[in-house]
Amino acid sequence: MNEAGLPYGERTMTYNSRLAQELGKWADSQDAGDSIHDRLYQAYFVDNINIGDVDTLVTIAESAGLDASSARQVLQNREFKQQVDDDWQRSRDYGITGVPTFYSNELMLVGCQPYENLEKFVQRLLLKKDNQNV
Repeated sequence: MNEAGLPYGERTMTYNSRLAQELGKWADSQDAGDSIHDRLYQAYFVDNINIGDVDTLVTIAESAGLDASSARQVLQNREFKQQVDDDWQRSRDYGITGVPTFYSNELMLVGCQPYENLEKFVQRLLLKKDNQNV
């Protein structure tokens, strides 16, 4: 993270992100996905905030321009539980074991990787695409 110049705080706790994933899924349906995901990243990885707490998530949603009472309802009623379950199942089906994971055309790169590995991954994708077009 330091090498890439990305903000990263000293995390002393690991928090369950399941409700944050459900909130993010809902935010995606509200055209606020980018904003909420950035704020959730900041809260967890930089500010060491418990993103498993409903009140905290509602505050984060509101800061992203989402309606606080709707966010609370979505979280309390677990309205996006099944969609997140489906995402997790799809990840298992693809053999994804960590984050981030880059997957395309049956090629996969798992985990935080140096730039050179990402570049090789993209080059392999382009080569595979060129071979399919021949």
